[in-house]
Amino acid sequence: MRSNILIVGGSGFVGTNILKKINHTKYNVYATLNKSKKYVKSNKIKYFKGNLKNLKFCEKITNSIDIVIMCAAVSSGAMIIQNNPMFHVDDNIIMNQNILKASAKNRVKKFVFLSSNTVYPVGKKPMKEKDMNYDLFYKYFNVGWMKIFSEKLCEMYKSKMIINIIRPANLYGPYDKFDPTRSKVIPALIRKFERQKIIEVWGSGKDVKDFLFIEDFVENLLTVVEKVNKFSILNICSSNSISLVKILDILKKIHKPKQKKIVFNKIKPSMIPYRKISNKKIKNLIKFKLDNSLEEGIIKTVKWYKKNKKV
Repeated sequence: MRSNILIVGGSGFVGTNILKKINHTKYNVYATLNKSKKYVKSNKIKYFKGNLKNLKFCEKITNSIDIVIMCAAVSSGAMIIQNNPMFHVDDNIIMNQNILKASAKNRVKKFVFLSSNTVYPVGKKPMKEKDMNYDLFYKYFNVGWMKIFSEKLCEMYKSKMIINIIRPANLYGPYDKFDPTRSKVIPALIRKFERQKIIEVWGSGKDVKDFLFIEDFVENLLTVVEKVNKFSILNICSSNSISLVKILDILKKIHKPKQKKIVFNKIKPSMIPYRKISNKKIKNLIKFKLDNSLEEGIIKTVKWYKKNKKV
């Protein structure tokens, strides 16, 4: 018998990629839309359009649902995080609280919450799930505490349903945000390489982060949904931290013979200088798979962007 699964945020970056990957022989698939259009058009997916800040709407969409994946979120890149720190807070807290409350009321069996690696402190060691100590990188203060509070809300409901809290690496890939005000580092650079001769890079280029291609993230996330049937907090990451300079080298290689001039603007906002994340815990629970190298993932993302620049 197929389970009823609800993808909350079905037109967003993660939600869209889940809908493209999900196995319809295992699940009856439902998804939510807000203002964005749906990118995955299928008569096998039932969409609900509405506002997650409305509790009644959340109660409606979780009725008769077995599994909820909460990937709806107000998100942004470095510019908005620095210039408008509260941008991530209010709406996300309300949406997360509403969907949790509605899921518990409607006796949802499993709730999967997408958190963030912003909950971890600054440090050179690979961050394990137990390393969250509330000493956040100062630029992540608002978004990090919003995610921590949301994780604690999830824990409060663990007696009502199975809760899986997922802390992803820095995700990139098709259907990400590529506009200059909201994009994160890889989509921002891809856009610049496609449109500009002089590439302005914010910061020194020495930042080191854990990047993960969205297809690899989704495959492992769906395995967690299927296999991990107890309260858990899990990193989904590559555990390979890469410098921004390495990403620039890959993009320069892809765009040969076009010559691009790289200019580092140290005045512009940049984020945490070093982040490495451990995937040891999840490897002990599921058959963890990474099918795409960083270069392969970036090549696929560039190809998608060239075909979908107006998306």
